[in-house]
Amino acid sequence: MALHSEEEKKEDYLFKIVLIGDSAVGKSNLLARFARDEFYPNSKSTIGVEFQTQKMDINGKEVKAQIWDTAGQERFRAVTSAYYRGAVGALLVYDISRRLTFDSIGRWLNELQTHSDMNVVTILVGNKSDLKDAREVTTAEGKALAEAKGLFFIETSALDSSNVASAFQTVVREIYNILSRKVIQSQELQKKDSGRLANGKTVVLQADGNQETDAETKKGRCCSS
Repeated sequence: MALHSEEEKKEDYLFKIVLIGDSAVGKSNLLARFARDEFYPNSKSTIGVEFQTQKMDINGKEVKAQIWDTAGQERFRAVTSAYYRGAVGALLVYDISRRLTFDSIGRWLNELQTHSDMNVVTILVGNKSDLKDAREVTTAEGKALAEAKGLFFIETSALDSSNVASAFQTVVREIYNILSRKVIQSQELQKKDSGRLANGKTVVLQADGNQETDAETKKGRCCSS
């Protein structure tokens, strides 16, 4: 396996994914459950920004998801520009027991579109599905909104870990699939005309961690110089 270590490093993917949504919807606990299998029942609002890096294996390739978490409170709005920059995936979280957090989805989507560098793979997450008796937003309402906005949809519980891994994996796999299609398209273009490859669009989704972009661009340059 050591003989392939250099090749494996070149094939690593790094995707920046952001957690967004109103304060106290459970964003930090979703990340804690996914990254460390932990849950903090008395967790306070996140102060500032933090991120965790998780490794996943997709089709034999090592994919690293750099997942960013910040508070949804208005006083931290100043950090959003840098927070969104380079993101290729997003979990837009609301609390199924608090309709106001569901009503905020449109505003969060607008903010994501305003600050992100590109189209972002987004999943709408109805969190705290364990609070069945306190539910204010139905599953059907969540699905309908997701379909209307072109988003993936899932309901989760950070408390009992239901669907938490699936929520993150859905986003990462979709990003990987889109990236793979971009790479295939680039390779086809290279065969037709290698000169057209060096246009900076070899890997559109690789905003952070530019190994793939650089690698593909170098392939184009080697044949066109």
